[in-house]
Amino acid sequence: MRSVLLIAHTSREQITSLATRTADRLLTEGFQVRMLPGEAAAVAADVTVEPVERAAAGAELVLVFGGDGTFLRAAELARPAAVPMLGVNLGHVGFLAEAEPHALSDTVDAVVNHSYTVEERVTVDAEVVVDGAVQARAWALNEASLERTNRERMLEVGVAVDGRPLLRFGCDGVLCSTPTGSTAYAFSAGGPIMWPNVDALLVVPNAAHALFSRPIVVAPDSTVEIELPRDGHDGVLSCDGRRSVPVPSGAQVRLRRGELPVRIVRLGRWSFADRLVSKFQLPVRSFRDAAPPPDDLVAE
Repeated sequence: MRSVLLIAHTSREQITSLATRTADRLLTEGFQVRMLPGEAAAVAADVTVEPVERAAAGAELVLVFGGDGTFLRAAELARPAAVPMLGVNLGHVGFLAEAEPHALSDTVDAVVNHSYTVEERVTVDAEVVVDGAVQARAWALNEASLERTNRERMLEVGVAVDGRPLLRFGCDGVLCSTPTGSTAYAFSAGGPIMWPNVDALLVVPNAAHALFSRPIVVAPDSTVEIELPRDGHDGVLSCDGRRSVPVPSGAQVRLRRGELPVRIVRLGRWSFADRLVSKFQLPVRSFRDAAPPPDDLVAE
């Protein structure tokens, strides 16, 4: 039996209604529709309730109803199970989602007919190292960000790449982004937008007090090391804004290309350039194209 794990932001009535309608359609097509216990109760359909630890195992895909936050939550289940994800955007920007609510019927048709492709997105693995020993590990699809915990003081950091010192400055933080995350926090901090199929990592200083604080792009096999001096302040490592790890002064954060990617379903409707234009409302026409010619230049 084909199976789909359905993840939904069920605190919103619109999302619950769309999730119910989709679950009914998939059940009619012979799918097993799985849901997590807390979400299944809100959906009026005969779904299979699965515990978090095995919800995605063996599923054909994870279907996500919500914004980017819901998508990142679902990625925590899909990534270890190597199951592709398909997002239906019901948030504000929805860069991670492939489908829009008005095209839901076509989206479900694509799932039923298996008329989609799957691409792998780079992730970032992070380690917190204290006195040479790894104290904690985490991962991110968008970015891993080392940030200050004391809002009254800057965070002093040293940045190295592949064991070679590169930068040292005070800042609000430093983040290491994937190409997927280049349109998220990294973009807000002044980083460039990278096409999601680029195999690289992006390092972006956040509000650095330094003459050189430009973002840098490093090779996919490089290791980025961010060190806090022993006489400095503590920090916190935040991964996708969902998983946080304390980083004491004197510790080091090591960041590498993730061992496991996140697999994302593509329906083939939009190019990444189309998505940028739509989501950021980019002015693809210049003001000269949009403005009418002056009266004295209009031919009689």
